[in-house]
Amino acid sequence: MTLRILRSAIEDLAEGRIFYDLQQIGIGGMFFDSLFSDIESLAPKAGIHPLHYGFHRALATRFPYAIYYKVVDTDVLVYRILDCRRDPRNIAAELTDVL
Repeated sequence: MTLRILRSAIEDLAEGRIFYDLQQIGIGGMFFDSLFSDIESLAPKAGIHPLHYGFHRALATRFPYAIYYKVVDTDVLVYRILDCRRDPRNIAAELTDVL
């Protein structure tokens, strides 16, 4: 499977990195590395995660984030990487805006 991270997901990663670096220098880098590792792990097991709002949702291992993706033919398309602490209505709206 080919893994593709869409611009919206890259922007989410950048926003998360800034947030965590503001908490403590260096945590943003840990966030970035951890989430990229979680994203890379999707390729061999894409599609096994439960559906939420029309996307598969994989929970990050070290941070309270969810990776929303779709499997299209042989591609895994990562659409958004969102903070799970947000109001679910806001998450649904952000995912609707992507489509």
